[in-house]
Amino acid sequence: MTNMFVLGASAVVALVVVFLFVLSRCVRYVGNNRVAVVEKLWSRNGSLSGGLIALSREAGYQPNVLRGGYHFFVPFQYRIHSQPLVTIPQGQIGYIFARDGAPLGPTQTLASNSATADFLDVRGFLSNGGQKGPQRTILREGTYAINLAQFVIITREHIYGLMLERNDADLFAQMQAVIEERRGFEAVVIKDSSDQIGIVTVHDGPALTADQIIAPEVGTSQADAVTFHNSFQDPEKFIAAGGRRGRQLQVLVEGSYFINRLFATVEMVAKTVIEVGHVGVVISYTGVSGQDTSGEDYRHGELVARGTRGVWSEPLLPGKYAFNTYAGKIVIVPTTNFILKWDQDTTGQHKLDENLSEVSLITKDAFEPTLPLSVVVHIDYRKAPLVIQRFGDIKKLVEQTLDPMVSAYFKNVAQRKTLIELLQERSDIQEQAGDEMRAKFSGYNLELQEVLIGTPRATAGNDQIEKVLQQLRERQVAEERVTTYEKQRIAAESEKALREAEARAHQQTSITESELSITVQENQGKAALKRATQDAEQTRTLAKAEADRIRIVGEGEAAKTVALAGAEAERITRTGLATAETIEKQAAASGGAQFQLTRQVMERIAEALEKSGVDIVPRVQINTGGASGAEGGGALQALIGMLLSEKGMNMLGTPVGVAANDEKEPPAIAAE
Repeated sequence: MTNMFVLGASAVVALVVVFLFVLSRCVRYVGNNRVAVVEKLWSRNGSLSGGLIALSREAGYQPNVLRGGYHFFVPFQYRIHSQPLVTIPQGQIGYIFARDGAPLGPTQTLASNSATADFLDVRGFLSNGGQKGPQRTILREGTYAINLAQFVIITREHIYGLMLERNDADLFAQMQAVIEERRGFEAVVIKDSSDQIGIVTVHDGPALTADQIIAPEVGTSQADAVTFHNSFQDPEKFIAAGGRRGRQLQVLVEGSYFINRLFATVEMVAKTVIEVGHVGVVISYTGVSGQDTSGEDYRHGELVARGTRGVWSEPLLPGKYAFNTYAGKIVIVPTTNFILKWDQDTTGQHKLDENLSEVSLITKDAFEPTLPLSVVVHIDYRKAPLVIQRFGDIKKLVEQTLDPMVSAYFKNVAQRKTLIELLQERSDIQEQAGDEMRAKFSGYNLELQEVLIGTPRATAGNDQIEKVLQQLRERQVAEERVTTYEKQRIAAESEKALREAEARAHQQTSITESELSITVQENQGKAALKRATQDAEQTRTLAKAEADRIRIVGEGEAAKTVALAGAEAERITRTGLATAETIEKQAAASGGAQFQLTRQVMERIAEALEKSGVDIVPRVQINTGGASGAEGGGALQALIGMLLSEKGMNMLGTPVGVAANDEKEPPAIAAE
């Protein structure tokens, strides 16, 4: 019985000892994948007077953590808080919040890590002036054994930390939401194919001065290792280089950047792309004041060099530019010919003429048409900054200058022209407008290439212009009809000539034969005429010679017989006179001497023809178409005509009686 009591008491004592051992937690095991935060419940050094971490063995959270294995403690003095290791996945970022440390400065948003950034050494962090609050330094990929009583690590999936207060979880959840909203748990990745750049806004550091709207570039030289912040990835070096909070002039281009989004946020904007046929005129909002390069003759503003504040004198040529659109403005200016259309129904691709409409005119004869027109304009790329400095942008130039100038010009032209003249002289007006307006455009640093005038239109509900045009159309139709009839007449005459030519062609053989026959007959007649002429000349020559012989002989004989013939002459004279009187009477009775001669010749010709048997009318007769039919009548007709003429009478000789009286020649010679 006693032994049983002893054994029971021993068991109870053992259980009490075991219970007290477990209750005292003097032996603790920490897994290798976890970390233990030690909280000292009491200490001979007393409690903390301030802060959270006990650096001098006071009661409170101890700076060092426990790793894997068994650990022995003084019973009832320590409380062990087992926590997981902090793991940052690949490509993600972890944010650190320090519960203890020096307070932030009045201008600080994040705690500085310039003195210490070792978050594994809590004692060193606090001893070297580490500040409480969100830290500028971030955690990259990896696993960290961090004292989660001092530091709270926020990742996308977890919030690592020892929640000391009831609302701590909500506080850090809100912080996690803010970071997620800024996409702060992942790197800033800018791909070349996206044609984007990152505009950085820094939320920590000294503020900008009153004359600055954007922070200048600092810490961009890789040669200076102390200040090169590598595109805002090292906030401490950015601050050391003199960086200021606010929107930055420096931009992020293609690449991956691990940036603390509580320190700086990144806004993605498109690159500035200047297409071929355009240039970009830069209006810079930042930089130092530059020296004017526009020259003395330009009085519309100043042009400055690149990198200074104002309108840059050198435009950006076609290409892609990582231009910070918050630090300046790029006005795209077309350098190819562009067309401005004064037509409310038509708008060019550039949209510069979307507010232009037809020009309202009042003609000399009180018509009120609207005139659509187009103007081709060119801007020299070297003069593009001058145009922008003067007008601000191309659309203002079009609407505030070119539109009223062009409209006023054509209104003035219309007042000097009637509607008909405006329609009919369109080409001349267009050419004159181009010449006169080209000088005006050059005064605005523009080049006018062409002015194109459309057809005047009537306003809605007004048909007066249409009536005038209808009259013009009817007039033109009438004129065309007259022309058509004239052409038809000419065509009919041509057709007639063609038909005659065709008929002549069909009879060409007969015509050729007849023409050849006529030619033969003409040649034969010419030959006969030539022979007759030669025979007549020969006869005249012989007759003259014979006459001369007879005259000489007669003169001799006359001289011989002058004396003997005196009495005989008297007799012969009387006899001749009687004979002449008889002949004269016979001639008078037969119609005169000429008719008597003709009768005698005809009688002799008739006797000759009767004896020779020659045909009086030729068997083949060719008539050349003479008017009287006398031409080509033959040698007989010609001979008869000649005999009947005065010349024929002279050839045949003077009547015997007349010659005897006038010439006083002997009767033998006159008769012969």
